[in-house]
Order: sequence, then structure tokens, then C-alpha cells
Amino acid sequence: MIDKIYQEEFAEKVINSPNTVVVDFFADWCGPCKMLSPVLEKLDSMNPDVDFYKVNIDENPSLADEFEVRSIPNVVIFKKRTSSRQVNRLCKRTTATGNY
Repeated sequence: MIDKIYQEEFAEKVINSPNTVVVDFFADWCGPCKMLSPVLEKLDSMNPDVDFYKVNIDENPSLADEFEVRSIPNVVIFKKRTSSRQVNRLCKRTTATGNY
């Protein structure tokens, strides 16, 4: 299961992490977020060198604002680079059979 994190621990677990980090911005009431969750769980199990976290935008609105989350689900990848921090957005299509 992917851990849910909050504003207070975001810098420690995401920004300051030496690993690539995938953050799923979601809300409990969001149907598409619930559909995406098993896909992210599978990606998490397939990528032990990548850290996966969930951020509830209703509980952490300032994080949603900071990363310009305007719709959900919204997945942001934080990848450590030698010179600076890079933020990429991930858009991945899944098929009806669940292949990705």
C-alpha cells in the first residue's frame, strides 16, 4: 500500500529524498483517482528503487496549490538530478485489459 503523506513531512520524504519519488495527488471522493490507485500500486511493486506517496488535496490544499494541481488524479514525478531538482508530470494510458 502506498503511504499517504502530509504537508509537514513532504519536504523530508519528497523534496529531500535522494530517490526518484512519484506523488499521487488525489481526493477520497474522486472516482478516477480510485481507478488509478491499483495501477500505481502495481508500479510501486515493480519499482523498488522509486518511492511512491499519496497526497490528499482536501487535507493538503497548500501542496496542491504549490504544485499547480488543477485536476485530479494528478501524478507528479520528482527526479533528483546532479544540478537541480526536476519536476515531471506523468501521463500514461492504460488499456481496458489493464496493460501499461
